[in-house]
Amino acid sequence: MATLQHFSHEHPPLHRSFALIFCTFIGIASAHGSSLSVGYYSCSCPSAESVVQKTVAKAVARNPGMAAGLIRMHFHDCFVRGCDGSVLLDSTTGNKAEKDSLANNPSLRGFEIIDEAKAALESECPQLVSCADVLAFAARDAVHMTGGFYYSVPAGRRDGRVSKESEVLDNLPLPTSNVDELEEKFAAKGLSLTDMVTLSGAHTLGVSHCTSFSNSLYDFNKSGAADPTMDPKYVQYLRTKCPNPLPSTQDPTVPLDPVTPNKLDNNYYLNLKCHRGLLTSDQALTERADTARMVNQNVMNGPMWADKFSAAMVRMGSIEVLTGSKGDIRRSCRVVN
Repeated sequence: MATLQHFSHEHPPLHRSFALIFCTFIGIASAHGSSLSVGYYSCSCPSAESVVQKTVAKAVARNPGMAAGLIRMHFHDCFVRGCDGSVLLDSTTGNKAEKDSLANNPSLRGFEIIDEAKAALESECPQLVSCADVLAFAARDAVHMTGGFYYSVPAGRRDGRVSKESEVLDNLPLPTSNVDELEEKFAAKGLSLTDMVTLSGAHTLGVSHCTSFSNSLYDFNKSGAADPTMDPKYVQYLRTKCPNPLPSTQDPTVPLDPVTPNKLDNNYYLNLKCHRGLLTSDQALTERADTARMVNQNVMNGPMWADKFSAAMVRMGSIEVLTGSKGDIRRSCRVVN
């Protein structure tokens, strides 16, 4: 027995040796600025992903709509300056930040969830987990909680130091975009047409302000009438929620998917087939033969769409990331160090 104990002391068990080798590899990869990797914090901050998951779970339990907010925030972050947490930075004297763009304010939600997760991580692992990674983890957890499917998030992003309101509208797709314009915006970020149609399915969650689509109800293409391709009953319903003209101090919201507004599923594509796409950029997917085929495929096979959505989220989360010695690890997600 003594011999066995001595042997165990001098030669650690295989799983401990593997863990040591893995952590050494991760450390070397980080030092040399390698690309993102799954399990990036498994050695430096093993609780990182669970801390974020618990914070998101608590927030979504209180307000299910926050799941859509976190997914959208990750998208808006990645499409402007890459996935660098720049959307989280507050405006300062002399600089209006991304979050105060018309595309983000007041519609972008969930900043306080990221703040809470980051504060918890700073108490456990000071200046180790980037805000950009916290946001990527939070978006994944929102997907899991509302869609029931899970994907691993490669991590190792660093935080950017610049956030400019003036860059937002040039990079984000607009709710009035047609398919050609959407394709161009996504291609500029290295994403395919399939990625674009797949990620658009996130619009099965959340709400939209009336001002984002009211032209389709009352003055489509300056016709003085509703979009003739929209389901007339849907138009009638939407007009009860979005009167014309809107009160000057109000901009009501309407669910993007009136059937399953808090569930991430493929019902979005069924809505499109039924001419109930809320935004012009949504319904546009049925107006070109190639994207219409993809819409049909996603209607017919929900699990296939979920798999594609997971893979597309990982690709989107890799847009123009800062790694290695680039950028920072912020202490607070709202301000640069």
